[in-house]
Amino acid sequence: MELNRTIDHTILKADATKEDVMKIIEEAKKYHFYSVCINPTWVSMAAKELKGEPVAVCTVIGFPLGANTSEVKAFEANNAIENGADEVDMVINIGELKDGNYDKVQRDIEAVVAAAKDKALVKVIIETSLLERDEKIKACELAKAAGADFVKTSTGFSTGGATVEDVKLMRETVGPEMGVKASGGIHNAKEAMAMIEAGATRLGASSGVAIMNGLSGAGY
Repeated sequence: MELNRTIDHTILKADATKEDVMKIIEEAKKYHFYSVCINPTWVSMAAKELKGEPVAVCTVIGFPLGANTSEVKAFEANNAIENGADEVDMVINIGELKDGNYDKVQRDIEAVVAAAKDKALVKVIIETSLLERDEKIKACELAKAAGADFVKTSTGFSTGGATVEDVKLMRETVGPEMGVKASGGIHNAKEAMAMIEAGATRLGASSGVAIMNGLSGAGY
């Protein structure tokens, strides 16, 4: 396994400047990360900068709260794809999930899946730090039923990030075919490998360079 090809090299902070985003893009080119994960406003620029490179453009939808209407999430996804996004990471409606309104949660995911159909891969952020165990399982089941490509642990903007236990639970729930993305709080090669071993097939990290530079020293 090539660890670099599991990494979505990420910058999503509100105060990221063009210079900050360009730095992430150049690092992604150098290390051949799977993608850059950026806010929608930077998608057009990233798509131009990465044309012909083996690096995808990933962006976020309904981010970071997931509380937009389904119509807005679908529009945002479609707009991002038109601007050059290859992948969209959407946040579920967490409040609706906790209220037990599972049909609404599934339809919300389906709206983005429909917008991205045959054009972009869809990852569903369930925000594990805000969910009980049964809610995590249900969120994964709904994402799978809605036709999403991945489930993802976290936005990185809530009360916690990815844990090995959550990744294991998500992998057990969705089975071997669906992707699992661990995101938030992955700082080094040891933590990255622990997530992979737990069942993650993609890692969301702003520390991609540190992870790769730590590989040899960690004995991987």
